[in-house]
Amino acid sequence: MTLDELLRADTHEVWHPFTPMRVHAREQPPVIERAEGFELIDTSGRRYLDGISSLWCNVHGHRVPEIDQAIRDQLDRVAHSTLLGLGNVPASQLALELLRVAPPGLGHVFYSDNGSTAVEAALKISLQYHAQRGDTPQQRSLYVSLAGAYHGDTVGSVSVGGIDLFHSLYGRLLFQTLRVPSPVTLHRPPGMSAPQYLAHCHAELERTLRTHAAQIAAVIMEPLVQGAAGMLVHPPGYLQRVRDLTRELDLPLIADEVATGFGRTGSLFACEQEQVTPDLLCLSKGITGGYLPLAATLATPQIFDAFLGEAAEGKTFFHGHTYTGNPLGCAAALASLSLFEQRGVLRNAEQTAELIARRLAGLAGHRHVAEVRQRGLMVGIELVQERDPLRPFPSELRTGHRVTLAARRRGVIVRPLGDVAVLMPAPAMPAELVDRLCTVLLESMDEACAESLSLC
Repeated sequence: MTLDELLRADTHEVWHPFTPMRVHAREQPPVIERAEGFELIDTSGRRYLDGISSLWCNVHGHRVPEIDQAIRDQLDRVAHSTLLGLGNVPASQLALELLRVAPPGLGHVFYSDNGSTAVEAALKISLQYHAQRGDTPQQRSLYVSLAGAYHGDTVGSVSVGGIDLFHSLYGRLLFQTLRVPSPVTLHRPPGMSAPQYLAHCHAELERTLRTHAAQIAAVIMEPLVQGAAGMLVHPPGYLQRVRDLTRELDLPLIADEVATGFGRTGSLFACEQEQVTPDLLCLSKGITGGYLPLAATLATPQIFDAFLGEAAEGKTFFHGHTYTGNPLGCAAALASLSLFEQRGVLRNAEQTAELIARRLAGLAGHRHVAEVRQRGLMVGIELVQERDPLRPFPSELRTGHRVTLAARRRGVIVRPLGDVAVLMPAPAMPAELVDRLCTVLLESMDEACAESLSLC
């Protein structure tokens, strides 16, 4: 295949996710051929610093010798074998390792292959748990989630999400969910101060849970940061308050750490920062270091025990995927977890998070920056036409996308969430590369805002 044929296939035959394909064909973005370290290299040989960790999943960089070797070694044994009726060595080893490093109290691991499926499994587990729990079996089907939540793209995960576009398109497929306001204050109702709105969020959380406790199957949330909602950072103590209420009312708590896990918020798992153990913990993205599709839903013994029984009792969890517990993915995950300790990855993430905060501190008074939101290495910068009074750019100008194009011209890959410019470096990225990311992002934001202003 010639290079021209390859590039045409990318813009015509390949259907890209979350991508307006006519615009994609017109812009002809890079086609990545290889990578080295923290750089991606396209078919023309041009290098790009990976500023979003290949969509929030890369941890140690690309072509990491230890992970490469672990996969090669596993290839010499077996690439795939089903977990339906059989076990495999890496899946068993990884389950023990995940439970060792996860919040205390979790005891079982159910594998799948991406974040959406990890959430789908948790939703079905929690519903079946109530029907089979030994003390008071109940039929419960309501889920509680936060406004603006994103938990994936499958039908169940979209149902508990709060992305308006998804619900307008696919609403007829979805089940009912109760939503409580997200405890973030930038876009609050008129006439409410920030403290008043946070008090309202806490009150609505408690009212909703207490009013519907007998019907609620589970409460689901991203701990500390709502990623795809625009990097919305929760105030300290909110996660712990949710845990306290769910424990008091005997409601399972599902922590979706698909985006926040594996060092993104500064600790291995975000739940650690408020000493919270959820009933179900959903993991994916960084679990393999960003190498292979793998996911895990971790459960407490109390949840798991409700599924124990003889075959005739029908307590089995009737759910599974072809590549559940794939040996190659599990081998990569084991190697990745070892590198966290060997290379001091969490310490590096802490230092680079401090560097990012220093580099972005100057945006505090920027005319076109409504807010800088950061927790660890998860960063969102909301761009607006005017800061005071708050006035967004017209959505059709795609100001956030203009940041992407400007950064790409400077040799950096970023991807926005609407008009929120996002920075998500790999936890192991060296400080000098993170510093370069910040420089390029700041330049690209200024260029994008100027372009949009000229069109307003």
